[in-house]
Amino acid sequence: MAPRANWKGFLRLSLVTCPVALYPATSESEKVSFNQLNRKTGHRIKYAKVDADTGEEVANEDIVKGYKVDTDTFIEVTKEELENVALESTRTIEIDEFVDRSEVDPRYLIRPYYLVPDGKVGHDAFAVVRETIREMNKVAIGRVVLTNREHIIALEPMDKGLMGTLLRYPYEVRSADEYFDDIQDVKVTKDMLDLARHIVNQKAGHFEPDKFEDQYETALLDLINQKRAGKPIAAKERPRGENVVDLMDALRKSIGGGAATEAPKKPARKARKAAAGQKEMLMPIAGKKPAKEAAAKKLPAKPQRKSA
Repeated sequence: MAPRANWKGFLRLSLVTCPVALYPATSESEKVSFNQLNRKTGHRIKYAKVDADTGEEVANEDIVKGYKVDTDTFIEVTKEELENVALESTRTIEIDEFVDRSEVDPRYLIRPYYLVPDGKVGHDAFAVVRETIREMNKVAIGRVVLTNREHIIALEPMDKGLMGTLLRYPYEVRSADEYFDDIQDVKVTKDMLDLARHIVNQKAGHFEPDKFEDQYETALLDLINQKRAGKPIAAKERPRGENVVDLMDALRKSIGGGAATEAPKKPARKARKAAAGQKEMLMPIAGKKPAKEAAAKKLPAKPQRKSA
């Protein structure tokens, strides 16, 4: 079943307008999730909304939003009052400007969406906007209201549609200075750089998301299946980080050589193959590996996902 649109409205570039729908481009539904249980009874925990002073449960229709002024003072704001905040971006994504993709600081990126024409009309206008952005090799910047808040959205072509990425406002991004100021200025020698470049060349590849595996998710599924099968759970030894005493020695050993290995003279040459038995460490990210579908599909209500 196709996901429901998070937002429907209009995309507008000057006088060119077309109806569009915004869909989430990512999903967390396939991840393993847990419920909270009462250890004594095994029953699920139920949360109730109660009055902080009286302790009595409050019905949903009696709950309103409130802005905290001080410890005991709140300004109540109703749903109707929020809806009356008349922003044009509530129903229209107005393209304000076009910028180079390289100018969009990755710290401002929040989450991606798919933007498509809504209905049978407006496909021509949508195509004009999409191909103009593609031809100019730009990113279109507009605004859209989602979950009662206005967001900046960056639009760029993706196949026949548009990908819209929500952006943070400047006040939401922390300055790096408070984190980076204490980093020491270290002189990196040419030999160290040559060895490090050699390691990079050994591990050079292409970004192929399908080859990444969420190792933690796989481990969770294994744990659940073992418990369902009544097998004992043995604690696994955690990997230990070793203190680097000699950085040059560590770099040399990383490329498969001993302490006497010299730095490669011409790192620009074709990279050597990895030493026998050397594996490539893949960073676990969200997503499933097709080759392990049996272990990565969503855990069914009763039957096991794979034989234990």
